[in-house]
Amino acid sequence: MTDAGDDDREKAEFFRRDSAWTRKGGLVASTPTLKLKPNAKPRVLSGHPWVFANEVEALLPAEHDGEVVECRDRADRFLGSGIYNSRSQIVWRRFSRERAALNGAFLRGAIERAVARRDAGSNRRLVWSESDDLPGLVVDQFGDALVVQIQTAAMEKRAALVGDVLADVLQPAEIIFRNDAPIRRLEGLPMEVHTRSGQPWAPRWVAIDGFDYWLDLQNGQKTGFYLDQRPQHAAVAKYCAGKRVLDAFCNQGAFALHAARAGAREVLGLDSAFDAIGAAIRNAERNGVAATAKFGVANVFDWFNDATRAGEGLWDVIVLDPPPFAKSKSALEGALRGYKEINLRALQRLAPGGILATYTCSHHMQDAEIRGVIADAATDAKRKVRVVEWSHQPPDHPVLVTMMESEYLRGYIVRAE
Repeated sequence: MTDAGDDDREKAEFFRRDSAWTRKGGLVASTPTLKLKPNAKPRVLSGHPWVFANEVEALLPAEHDGEVVECRDRADRFLGSGIYNSRSQIVWRRFSRERAALNGAFLRGAIERAVARRDAGSNRRLVWSESDDLPGLVVDQFGDALVVQIQTAAMEKRAALVGDVLADVLQPAEIIFRNDAPIRRLEGLPMEVHTRSGQPWAPRWVAIDGFDYWLDLQNGQKTGFYLDQRPQHAAVAKYCAGKRVLDAFCNQGAFALHAARAGAREVLGLDSAFDAIGAAIRNAERNGVAATAKFGVANVFDWFNDATRAGEGLWDVIVLDPPPFAKSKSALEGALRGYKEINLRALQRLAPGGILATYTCSHHMQDAEIRGVIADAATDAKRKVRVVEWSHQPPDHPVLVTMMESEYLRGYIVRAE
Protein backbone atom coordinates (compact mmCIF):
# COMPACT_ATOMS: atom_id res chain seq x y z
CA MET A 1 0.00 0.00 0.00
CA THR A 2 1.20 3.53 -0.78
CA ASP A 3 0.29 6.71 1.02
CA ALA A 4 -1.32 9.74 -0.62
CA GLY A 5 2.06 11.47 -1.05
CA ASP A 6 3.48 8.54 -3.01
CA ASP A 7 0.37 8.45 -5.20
CA ASP A 8 0.68 12.17 -5.97
CA ARG A 9 4.34 11.77 -6.87
CA GLU A 10 3.54 8.90 -9.24
CA LYS A 11 0.87 11.00 -10.95
CA ALA A 12 3.26 13.93 -11.24
CA GLU A 13 5.93 11.70 -12.79
CA PHE A 14 3.37 10.27 -15.24
CA PHE A 15 2.35 13.71 -16.44
CA ARG A 16 5.97 14.87 -16.52
CA ARG A 17 6.95 12.07 -18.89
CA ASP A 18 4.04 12.64 -21.21
CA SER A 19 4.41 16.42 -20.83
CA ALA A 20 1.89 17.96 -23.20
CA TRP A 21 -1.78 17.15 -23.54
CA THR A 22 -4.39 18.23 -26.04
CA ARG A 23 -8.00 17.20 -26.62
CA LYS A 24 -8.51 15.64 -30.03
CA GLY A 25 -11.47 13.56 -31.09
CA GLY A 26 -12.49 12.91 -27.51
CA LEU A 27 -9.11 11.32 -26.74
CA VAL A 28 -6.10 12.76 -24.93
CA ALA A 29 -2.95 12.73 -27.06
CA SER A 30 0.61 13.63 -26.14
CA THR A 31 2.76 16.13 -28.04
CA PRO A 32 6.32 15.01 -28.81
CA THR A 33 8.99 16.66 -26.66
CA LEU A 34 12.61 17.64 -27.14
CA LYS A 35 14.85 17.76 -24.07
CA LEU A 36 17.91 19.99 -23.81
CA LYS A 37 21.21 18.40 -22.90
CA PRO A 38 22.20 18.81 -19.24
CA ASN A 39 25.49 20.54 -20.09
CA ALA A 40 24.22 22.64 -22.96
CA LYS A 41 23.99 26.43 -22.74
CA PRO A 42 21.58 27.14 -25.58
CA ARG A 43 20.40 30.65 -26.39
CA VAL A 44 16.79 29.50 -26.02
CA LEU A 45 17.26 29.79 -22.25
CA SER A 46 17.86 33.52 -22.80
CA GLY A 47 14.78 34.02 -24.95
CA HIS A 48 16.07 33.08 -28.39
CA PRO A 49 13.43 31.10 -30.36
CA TRP A 50 15.84 28.51 -31.83
CA VAL A 51 17.28 25.20 -30.64
CA PHE A 52 20.06 23.49 -32.58
CA ALA A 53 20.50 19.77 -33.11
CA ASN A 54 23.61 19.59 -30.94
CA GLU A 55 21.73 21.11 -27.99
CA VAL A 56 19.19 18.31 -27.46
CA GLU A 57 19.57 14.90 -25.86
CA ALA A 58 18.06 13.09 -28.82
CA LEU A 59 16.38 13.93 -32.10
CA LEU A 60 12.85 12.83 -32.81
CA PRO A 61 12.00 10.54 -35.74
CA ALA A 62 11.68 12.16 -39.16
CA GLU A 63 7.92 11.54 -39.06
CA HIS A 64 7.70 14.62 -36.82
CA ASP A 65 9.37 16.93 -39.37
CA GLY A 66 7.16 19.93 -39.99
CA GLU A 67 5.02 19.26 -36.93
CA VAL A 68 4.54 20.96 -33.58
CA VAL A 69 6.91 19.80 -30.84
CA GLU A 70 7.42 21.02 -27.30
CA CYS A 71 10.80 21.71 -25.75
CA ARG A 72 11.92 21.38 -22.13
CA ASP A 73 15.10 22.37 -20.35
CA ARG A 74 17.25 19.98 -18.33
CA ALA A 75 15.09 20.64 -15.25
CA ASP A 76 12.05 19.64 -17.31
CA ARG A 77 10.66 23.17 -17.44
CA PHE A 78 8.40 23.87 -20.41
CA LEU A 79 10.00 26.29 -22.93
CA GLY A 80 7.23 26.56 -25.49
CA SER A 81 5.65 25.13 -28.61
CA GLY A 82 7.74 25.08 -31.76
CA ILE A 83 8.11 23.55 -35.19
CA TYR A 84 10.49 20.65 -35.71
CA ASN A 85 12.70 19.54 -38.57
CA SER A 86 15.33 16.83 -38.13
CA ARG A 87 16.82 17.73 -41.52
CA SER A 88 17.81 21.21 -40.37
CA GLN A 89 20.56 22.26 -37.99
CA ILE A 90 17.88 24.39 -36.36
CA VAL A 91 15.71 21.51 -35.18
CA TRP A 92 13.20 23.60 -33.20
CA ARG A 93 11.77 27.06 -33.74
CA ARG A 94 9.44 28.44 -31.10
CA PHE A 95 6.23 30.11 -32.19
CA SER A 96 4.53 30.31 -28.79
CA ARG A 97 5.52 30.22 -25.14
CA GLU A 98 2.21 28.49 -24.49
CA ARG A 99 0.95 25.08 -25.57
CA ALA A 100 -0.44 25.83 -29.01
CA ALA A 101 -1.34 24.18 -32.29
CA LEU A 102 -0.13 25.64 -35.57
CA ASN A 103 -3.58 25.56 -37.12
CA GLY A 104 -5.83 27.95 -38.99
CA ALA A 105 -6.93 29.77 -35.84
CA PHE A 106 -3.35 30.38 -34.73
CA LEU A 107 -2.25 31.50 -38.20
CA ARG A 108 -5.17 33.90 -38.48
CA GLY A 109 -4.51 35.41 -35.08
CA ALA A 110 -0.78 35.82 -35.70
CA ILE A 111 -1.29 37.34 -39.15
CA GLU A 112 -3.96 39.74 -37.92
CA ARG A 113 -1.70 40.86 -35.06
CA ALA A 114 1.23 41.31 -37.45
CA VAL A 115 -0.83 43.47 -39.80
CA ALA A 116 -2.15 45.53 -36.88
CA ARG A 117 1.43 46.30 -35.80
CA ARG A 118 2.23 47.86 -39.19
CA ASP A 119 1.43 51.33 -40.37
CA ALA A 120 -1.21 51.46 -43.07
CA GLY A 121 0.10 51.39 -46.62
CA SER A 122 0.12 49.51 -49.89
CA ASN A 123 3.82 48.52 -50.05
CA ARG A 124 5.19 46.98 -46.87
CA ARG A 125 6.36 43.83 -45.14
CA LEU A 126 3.40 42.31 -43.35
CA VAL A 127 4.97 39.23 -41.78
CA TRP A 128 8.62 38.85 -40.74
CA SER A 129 9.09 35.24 -39.63
CA GLU A 130 9.98 34.75 -35.93
CA SER A 131 9.51 38.46 -35.27
CA ASP A 132 5.80 37.89 -35.89
CA ASP A 133 5.56 34.42 -34.27
CA LEU A 134 5.46 32.69 -37.66
CA PRO A 135 8.87 31.01 -38.15
CA GLY A 136 9.77 30.69 -41.80
CA LEU A 137 6.93 32.83 -43.16
CA VAL A 138 7.66 36.15 -44.88
CA VAL A 139 4.89 38.18 -46.52
CA ASP A 140 5.37 41.37 -48.54
CA GLN A 141 2.59 43.53 -49.93
CA PHE A 142 2.90 45.27 -53.30
CA GLY A 143 -0.35 47.08 -53.99
CA ASP A 144 -3.07 44.47 -54.45
CA ALA A 145 -0.67 41.51 -54.54
CA LEU A 146 1.08 39.56 -51.79
CA VAL A 147 4.45 37.87 -52.22
CA VAL A 148 4.99 34.98 -49.81
CA GLN A 149 8.23 33.21 -48.95
CA ILE A 150 8.01 29.91 -47.08
CA GLN A 151 11.30 28.83 -45.52
CA THR A 152 10.46 26.05 -43.03
CA ALA A 153 9.03 22.55 -43.38
CA ALA A 154 6.14 23.31 -41.04
CA MET A 155 4.98 26.29 -43.07
CA GLU A 156 5.47 24.28 -46.25
CA LYS A 157 3.05 21.65 -44.94
CA ARG A 158 0.56 24.42 -44.23
CA ALA A 159 1.18 26.48 -47.38
CA ALA A 160 -2.37 26.10 -48.70
CA LEU A 161 -3.78 27.05 -45.28
CA VAL A 162 -1.45 30.06 -45.12
CA GLY A 163 -2.73 31.15 -48.53
CA ASP A 164 -6.35 30.70 -47.47
CA VAL A 165 -5.87 32.76 -44.30
CA LEU A 166 -4.01 35.56 -46.11
CA ALA A 167 -6.69 35.67 -48.80
CA ASP A 168 -9.45 35.90 -46.22
CA VAL A 169 -7.76 38.48 -43.97
CA LEU A 170 -6.29 40.77 -46.65
CA GLN A 171 -8.38 40.10 -49.79
CA PRO A 172 -5.50 40.46 -52.28
CA ALA A 173 -5.95 40.12 -56.03
CA GLU A 174 -3.25 37.43 -56.04
CA ILE A 175 -0.76 35.66 -53.78
CA ILE A 176 2.58 34.76 -55.34
CA PHE A 177 4.55 32.04 -53.55
CA ARG A 178 8.24 32.76 -54.14
CA ASN A 179 9.61 29.53 -52.73
CA ASP A 180 12.93 29.81 -54.53
CA ALA A 181 15.21 31.19 -51.81
CA PRO A 182 18.39 29.08 -51.29
CA ILE A 183 17.66 28.93 -47.55
CA ARG A 184 14.93 26.37 -48.33
CA ARG A 185 17.62 23.82 -49.13
CA LEU A 186 18.72 23.91 -45.48
CA GLU A 187 15.24 22.65 -44.58
CA GLY A 188 15.25 20.00 -47.28
CA LEU A 189 12.62 21.82 -49.31
CA PRO A 190 12.34 22.03 -53.11
CA MET A 191 12.61 25.27 -55.09
CA GLU A 192 9.44 26.38 -56.83
CA VAL A 193 7.34 29.43 -57.68
CA HIS A 194 3.59 29.55 -58.17
CA THR A 195 0.53 31.71 -57.66
CA ARG A 196 -2.41 30.79 -55.47
CA SER A 197 -4.79 31.00 -58.43
CA GLY A 198 -2.53 28.97 -60.69
CA GLN A 199 -2.54 31.81 -63.24
CA PRO A 200 0.64 33.77 -64.09
CA TRP A 201 1.04 37.21 -62.53
CA ALA A 202 2.39 39.41 -65.30
CA PRO A 203 4.97 42.15 -64.63
CA ARG A 204 3.40 45.55 -64.12
CA TRP A 205 3.98 49.08 -62.84
CA VAL A 206 3.73 49.48 -59.07
CA ALA A 207 3.69 52.90 -57.41
CA ILE A 208 6.09 53.11 -54.44
CA ASP A 209 6.87 56.38 -52.64
CA GLY A 210 5.95 58.56 -55.61
CA PHE A 211 7.77 56.52 -58.27
CA ASP A 212 6.55 53.85 -60.67
CA TYR A 213 8.62 50.65 -60.73
CA TRP A 214 8.32 47.84 -63.26
CA LEU A 215 8.08 44.80 -61.00
CA ASP A 216 8.07 41.15 -61.93
CA LEU A 217 6.83 39.75 -58.65
CA GLN A 218 6.66 36.18 -59.90
CA ASN A 219 10.03 35.85 -61.62
CA GLY A 220 12.11 38.89 -60.64
CA GLN A 221 14.87 39.15 -58.06
CA LYS A 222 13.88 38.21 -54.49
CA THR A 223 10.31 39.36 -53.82
CA GLY A 224 10.40 42.11 -56.43
CA PHE A 225 11.70 45.18 -54.58
CA TYR A 226 13.81 45.91 -51.49
CA LEU A 227 11.14 47.33 -49.21
CA ASP A 228 13.55 47.50 -46.28
CA GLN A 229 15.46 50.40 -47.90
CA ARG A 230 12.46 52.63 -48.56
CA PRO A 231 13.23 55.13 -45.75
CA GLN A 232 16.86 55.33 -46.87
CA HIS A 233 15.98 56.43 -50.40
CA ALA A 234 14.57 59.68 -49.04
CA ALA A 235 17.27 59.99 -46.38
CA VAL A 236 20.04 60.02 -49.00
CA ALA A 237 18.12 62.12 -51.54
CA LYS A 238 18.20 65.20 -49.32
CA TYR A 239 21.98 65.42 -49.79
CA CYS A 240 21.85 65.18 -53.59
CA ALA A 241 20.62 68.53 -54.93
CA GLY A 242 23.14 69.87 -57.44
CA LYS A 243 25.53 66.94 -56.82
CA ARG A 244 27.21 64.14 -58.80
CA VAL A 245 25.77 60.93 -57.39
CA LEU A 246 27.00 57.35 -57.76
CA ASP A 247 24.53 54.58 -56.89
CA ALA A 248 26.63 51.41 -56.62
CA PHE A 249 24.88 48.02 -56.53
CA CYS A 250 21.83 49.97 -57.69
CA ASN A 251 19.46 47.06 -58.44
CA GLN A 252 16.39 48.73 -59.97
CA GLY A 253 17.73 52.21 -59.34
CA ALA A 254 15.65 53.43 -56.40
CA PHE A 255 18.43 55.52 -54.81
CA ALA A 256 19.31 56.93 -58.24
CA LEU A 257 15.72 57.87 -59.08
CA HIS A 258 15.23 59.64 -55.75
CA ALA A 259 18.53 61.49 -56.18
CA ALA A 260 17.62 62.62 -59.69
CA ARG A 261 14.22 63.93 -58.64
CA ALA A 262 15.84 65.70 -55.66
CA GLY A 263 17.84 67.80 -58.11
CA ALA A 264 21.10 65.92 -58.58
CA ARG A 265 23.25 67.28 -61.42
CA GLU A 266 24.34 63.83 -62.58
CA VAL A 267 23.49 60.29 -61.44
CA LEU A 268 25.11 57.00 -62.40
CA GLY A 269 23.77 53.62 -61.27
CA LEU A 270 25.89 50.46 -61.48
CA ASP A 271 24.92 46.82 -61.05
CA SER A 272 26.28 43.52 -62.34
CA ALA A 273 22.81 42.17 -63.19
CA PHE A 274 21.68 42.91 -66.75
CA ASP A 275 18.00 42.52 -65.89
CA ALA A 276 18.30 44.93 -62.95
CA ILE A 277 19.94 47.58 -65.13
CA GLY A 278 17.29 47.08 -67.78
CA ALA A 279 14.58 47.67 -65.19
CA ALA A 280 16.41 50.72 -63.81
CA ILE A 281 16.60 52.32 -67.27
CA ARG A 282 12.93 51.61 -67.84
CA ASN A 283 12.06 53.07 -64.41
CA ALA A 284 14.04 56.24 -65.11
CA GLU A 285 12.25 56.75 -68.41
CA ARG A 286 8.84 56.14 -66.87
CA ASN A 287 9.49 58.63 -64.07
CA GLY A 288 10.91 61.38 -66.24
CA VAL A 289 14.47 61.39 -64.90
CA ALA A 290 16.28 59.53 -67.69
CA ALA A 291 18.14 62.69 -68.74
CA THR A 292 19.85 62.80 -65.34
CA ALA A 293 19.93 59.18 -64.17
CA LYS A 294 22.08 56.88 -66.31
CA PHE A 295 22.79 53.21 -65.65
CA GLY A 296 25.38 50.67 -66.66
CA VAL A 297 26.23 47.01 -66.14
CA ALA A 298 29.45 46.65 -64.17
CA ASN A 299 31.18 44.73 -61.43
CA VAL A 300 31.44 47.51 -58.87
CA PHE A 301 34.77 46.32 -57.45
CA ASP A 302 36.31 46.19 -60.92
CA TRP A 303 34.78 49.55 -61.83
CA PHE A 304 36.36 51.27 -58.83
CA ASN A 305 39.72 49.59 -59.49
CA ASP A 306 39.84 50.51 -63.18
CA ALA A 307 43.01 52.58 -63.56
CA THR A 308 41.60 54.39 -66.59
CA ARG A 309 39.20 56.25 -64.29
CA ALA A 310 41.97 57.86 -62.26
CA GLY A 311 41.51 61.17 -64.07
CA GLU A 312 37.71 61.28 -63.81
CA GLY A 313 35.95 63.75 -61.56
CA LEU A 314 35.14 62.89 -57.95
CA TRP A 315 31.65 62.11 -56.74
CA ASP A 316 29.75 64.24 -54.25
CA VAL A 317 27.50 61.42 -53.03
CA ILE A 318 28.18 57.68 -53.20
CA VAL A 319 25.71 54.97 -52.19
CA LEU A 320 27.01 51.47 -51.40
CA ASP A 321 24.18 48.98 -50.99
CA PRO A 322 25.79 45.62 -51.83
CA PRO A 323 24.26 42.17 -51.50
CA PRO A 324 25.16 40.25 -48.34
CA PHE A 325 28.82 39.27 -48.48
CA ALA A 326 28.52 37.28 -45.22
CA LYS A 327 25.84 34.70 -45.90
CA SER A 328 27.22 32.49 -43.14
CA LYS A 329 29.25 33.02 -39.99
CA SER A 330 32.20 31.21 -41.57
CA ALA A 331 32.20 33.75 -44.41
CA LEU A 332 32.40 36.78 -42.10
CA GLU A 333 36.18 37.24 -42.23
CA GLY A 334 36.23 37.36 -46.01
CA ALA A 335 33.15 39.57 -46.04
CA LEU A 336 34.81 42.11 -43.77
CA ARG A 337 37.69 42.35 -46.23
CA GLY A 338 35.22 42.88 -49.07
CA TYR A 339 33.30 45.58 -47.22
CA LYS A 340 36.53 47.32 -46.22
CA GLU A 341 37.77 47.25 -49.83
CA ILE A 342 34.60 48.68 -51.35
CA ASN A 343 34.33 51.43 -48.70
CA LEU A 344 37.98 52.35 -49.19
CA ARG A 345 37.54 52.65 -52.95
CA ALA A 346 34.42 54.77 -52.46
CA LEU A 347 36.21 57.14 -50.06
CA GLN A 348 39.05 57.51 -52.56
CA ARG A 349 36.56 58.61 -55.22
CA LEU A 350 34.56 60.92 -52.92
CA ALA A 351 34.99 64.70 -53.12
CA PRO A 352 36.03 66.62 -49.98
CA GLY A 353 32.93 67.14 -47.86
CA GLY A 354 31.17 64.41 -49.81
CA ILE A 355 28.54 62.01 -48.49
CA LEU A 356 28.95 58.22 -48.34
CA ALA A 357 25.85 56.15 -47.58
CA THR A 358 27.04 52.61 -46.87
CA TYR A 359 24.93 49.59 -45.89
CA THR A 360 25.19 45.93 -45.02
CA CYS A 361 22.31 43.45 -45.11
CA SER A 362 23.92 40.50 -43.29
CA HIS A 363 22.86 39.66 -39.73
CA HIS A 364 26.33 38.18 -39.18
CA MET A 365 27.78 41.69 -39.42
CA GLN A 366 27.04 43.61 -36.23
CA ASP A 367 27.21 47.37 -35.75
CA ALA A 368 30.68 47.29 -34.22
CA GLU A 369 31.98 45.43 -37.24
CA ILE A 370 30.53 47.75 -39.86
CA ARG A 371 31.79 50.76 -37.92
CA GLY A 372 35.21 49.11 -37.73
CA VAL A 373 35.17 48.55 -41.49
CA ILE A 374 34.39 52.23 -42.12
CA ALA A 375 37.08 53.32 -39.64
CA ASP A 376 39.70 51.10 -41.27
CA ALA A 377 38.73 52.35 -44.73
CA ALA A 378 38.88 55.98 -43.55
CA THR A 379 42.33 55.42 -42.06
CA ASP A 380 43.69 53.88 -45.25
CA ALA A 381 42.11 56.61 -47.37
CA LYS A 382 43.53 59.27 -45.02
CA ARG A 383 40.07 60.84 -44.69
CA LYS A 384 38.42 62.32 -41.62
CA VAL A 385 34.95 60.77 -41.56
CA ARG A 386 32.06 61.90 -39.36
CA VAL A 387 28.73 60.15 -38.87
CA VAL A 388 25.77 62.15 -40.16
CA GLU A 389 23.03 59.54 -39.74
CA TRP A 390 22.67 55.99 -38.45
CA SER A 391 20.57 53.70 -40.62
CA HIS A 392 18.49 50.64 -39.77
CA GLN A 393 15.77 48.40 -41.09
CA PRO A 394 12.30 49.98 -40.84
CA PRO A 395 9.59 49.10 -38.29
CA ASP A 396 7.75 46.78 -40.70
CA HIS A 397 10.84 44.52 -40.42
CA PRO A 398 10.68 44.27 -36.60
CA VAL A 399 13.64 43.13 -34.53
CA LEU A 400 13.33 40.69 -31.65
CA VAL A 401 15.77 41.83 -28.97
CA THR A 402 16.45 38.19 -28.07
CA MET A 403 17.16 37.18 -31.68
CA MET A 404 20.10 38.87 -33.36
CA GLU A 405 19.24 37.15 -36.65
CA SER A 406 16.09 39.26 -36.97
CA GLU A 407 18.27 42.38 -37.22
CA TYR A 408 20.18 42.41 -40.47
CA LEU A 409 20.11 45.83 -42.16
CA ARG A 410 22.51 48.45 -40.83
CA GLY A 411 24.17 51.43 -42.34
CA TYR A 412 25.84 54.79 -41.90
CA ILE A 413 25.55 58.06 -43.75
CA VAL A 414 28.89 59.79 -43.25
CA ARG A 415 30.63 62.93 -44.44
CA ALA A 416 34.28 62.68 -45.46
CA GLU A 417 36.60 65.68 -45.21
